[in-house]
Order: sequence, then C-alpha cells, then structure tokens
Amino acid sequence: MARTTDVRAIRRLVDPLAEAGVLVKKDAVTYYEAVQQFRVAEREGAVVGCGALHVMWEDLAEIRTLAVSPRAKGTGLGGLLLEALVADARALGVERLFCLTFEVDFFARHGFEVIEGQAVDPLVYAELLRSYDEGVAEFLDLERVKPNTLGNTRMLRTL
Repeated sequence: MARTTDVRAIRRLVDPLAEAGVLVKKDAVTYYEAVQQFRVAEREGAVVGCGALHVMWEDLAEIRTLAVSPRAKGTGLGGLLLEALVADARALGVERLFCLTFEVDFFARHGFEVIEGQAVDPLVYAELLRSYDEGVAEFLDLERVKPNTLGNTRMLRTL
C-alpha cells in the first residue's frame, strides 16, 4: 500500500506519461487525497511502479494511474501491480473493473474486454453525474473531458 511519503515518487513516474498524453495530469493534492487507493512497487528502496483502485459504485471500480518506470517495463511488474489491485477490488466486493487505456493488449491479457457505450444502467449513470471526480467524468464519457480521453479505449473486466 502506498504511503504519503510515496506521493513524490508516484508523481515522478506519472508526470512524463502525463506530458506524453498517456495518463491524465493531476495536481499534487489529488494524489495525497487518494493515496489510500494506491499501491506501489519498490526495487532497491525506490518506487518503480504504481497503480490505483478507485471505487465508483457498489459493483464497479476503476483501475487508474497504472505506471511503471522505463527500467521496469517488460519485467511483469505492471501485471503484478494490476493483480494486486484486482485482489483489493475483490476484497471490497467489487464485481467489475473499468479502465480507460492506450495499453489495450496489456489489459486484454489480464481479462479486460473492450466495451462500447456505458457500463452502468441509466439510474446509476444519473447518480454518477453528481461526482466531482474527473475520472468518473471520463468513465461517463462526458464531452468536457474528451481531450483527456482521445485515443483511449474503454475496457471492462468482470471478476
């Protein structure tokens, strides 16, 4: 589990990916507010990977901010982080996991399938519209967040 002292390292991992348009840029305060959602991977005392699980509804959560350092790419670390987040989701009683990603092949290898349209019924959609979270807005595919989601693929995994 991530600790507040990991936030700077998480940002160092995420910032280059955000600048490249692969992940969404977030303010430092956003990471501190969500630190309990994060898991980190460390090698030789340094954070080399991170990922977050954000619960959106009774049966639905999102995998967010999954990133590994360039030196850890291809080592299986991303898959280990993802499966740790899946285990967290199961422990919370979540039945479905959503992600918005450019890494379609990676997530497909881990049981995610491409989806079209909404993954929730209209009543839940209406409730989720009340959220202030930008990730929920991206999940809902709201027009105001389209620049953040261009080229991303919507994927879902049933646990």
